[in-house]
Amino acid sequence: MIRSFENISLKGRHTFGIDVKARYLFEYDSVSDLREILKNPLCHEGELLLMGAGSNLLFLSDYHGVILHSCISGIDVSEQHDDYVIIKVGAGVEWDSLVEWCVDRGFGGIENLSLIPGDAGAAPVQNIGAYGVEFKDVFHACEAISTDDGSQLHFSWEDCEFAYRDSVFKNRLKNKVIVTWVYLKLSRKPSYTMEYGNLKDAVASLGGPSLRNIRQAVISIRQSKLPDPVQFGNAGSFFKNPVVDTKQLETIRVQYSNVPYYNTVEPGKVKIPAGWLIDKLGWKGKSLGNAGVHKDQALVLINLGGATGSEVKKLASQISADVRQKFNIDLEPEVNMIG
Repeated sequence: MIRSFENISLKGRHTFGIDVKARYLFEYDSVSDLREILKNPLCHEGELLLMGAGSNLLFLSDYHGVILHSCISGIDVSEQHDDYVIIKVGAGVEWDSLVEWCVDRGFGGIENLSLIPGDAGAAPVQNIGAYGVEFKDVFHACEAISTDDGSQLHFSWEDCEFAYRDSVFKNRLKNKVIVTWVYLKLSRKPSYTMEYGNLKDAVASLGGPSLRNIRQAVISIRQSKLPDPVQFGNAGSFFKNPVVDTKQLETIRVQYSNVPYYNTVEPGKVKIPAGWLIDKLGWKGKSLGNAGVHKDQALVLINLGGATGSEVKKLASQISADVRQKFNIDLEPEVNMIG
């Protein structure tokens, strides 16, 4: 089924809750529905935006083009093996519902990604990650539709060009293909990743490692740190954690000996938490206009009520400038700014 809207408010359709409108919005329940929508000249005359749950977007103004929203549902086991399974997931499936479904069945690999907002179709686009795990670690393949001619495309792991919170779908193929189905390879004999932050201690307090305990620990930690979008509109982590070389880390350690960092797969490079950098500059709990920095998590910018996208962007720009001046580090937004 296809549902179409004109001049529709997006305030309740993205987690930042910015009061903007879209000129056109189409929802679809199947691949055939999507192909039918793409025959509409409106999809080829102006801007096109693919939007899931809107959990990683900041609208700077009304959107004058066409927004496409997938409601393709379904989770199925497509292959079963002794050590692993391949599952097929509709792009419109809520991500955390998928995590719960997998944990309930003893399929391991995405439990660390619990409570990340958004839909499954956005996971390969953003290469979502948390607590030492990234989506690319479990990705097997995905199916997509070309926005140009409606043809079906298949993407392997190599095709996706995954990087830190990045993929080919955010760059070279942005708005040129629409992910419809995602295939994940999950373990039936899971190993556990608990080295990031205080996750290991939180899991121990629940009785030790298991898929269920890791999921519950991650949920508890996230809920204690991150604001509910219903109370304060936000998109979770606003900035990526910057990757710097070890020489730059040593320069920072001259003044801040306890600076936290994590090793990367690239020799001579480490990742420093952006939230720590912002917190050290005293931004936590401060605001500019109706946009603010969350009092408990400096990495999260929030809508204090009635904020415009421009206010949030201005706040982010000021924070970035301060970090650059103090630490000589450029922060890169994780949130996609539209408009």
